[in-house]
Amino acid sequence: MASEPIRDPKSDHLLTPQNAAFIIIDYQPVQVNSIASMDRQLLVNNIVGASKAAVAYGLPIVHSTVNVKTGLNKPPIPQLRKVLDKFPTYDRTTINSWEDVAFRQAVEATGRRKLIMTALWTEACLTFPALDALREGYEVYVVADAVGGTSLVAHEAALRRIEQAGGKLISVPQLFCELQRDWNRQQTVPAFMNLFIETGGTAGIQFSYDRGE
Repeated sequence: MASEPIRDPKSDHLLTPQNAAFIIIDYQPVQVNSIASMDRQLLVNNIVGASKAAVAYGLPIVHSTVNVKTGLNKPPIPQLRKVLDKFPTYDRTTINSWEDVAFRQAVEATGRRKLIMTALWTEACLTFPALDALREGYEVYVVADAVGGTSLVAHEAALRRIEQAGGKLISVPQLFCELQRDWNRQQTVPAFMNLFIETGGTAGIQFSYDRGE
């Protein structure tokens, strides 16, 4: 058995390390502690895993915070600071990060049209920039199990609104698999395996890898 020739990673309709950027917004203590749509520890594990994937696969990363410079809010949670310490943060006062010039210019500077978006809360700091990005012709992929809202209803209504506008929902495991795609891309296999181990999804993927599938 052999893989088909690798498709052009820049024009591939699926997500690749060469055609996507990772957007992460407002994973700060106040926001994390207010999440009621999913288990908070699972949320933290998932966003850390998604961020590690972005780093491991070399995606451009745009990291935004809100109201740190004004003193009204604290920096991102330490688990994320550890992963993203080499990347700048774009602090802002706007609820909608797309209305912040520095943030929007950072997204544009990536040169990528596929945006993997994560934010807290789903109903505000994710929905608003996602809708604006879609309006400007970007493809938006929301990592649904790495985002959260102040209630399950608020979270799900926000995801529906993004989908209705043309956004796509993905999961953390799907993100890992879509970026890796082929076991023969051996350089990133160790990171791929570690991502599953750290996010608790190891059993099936370890079995497949051991068999060479």
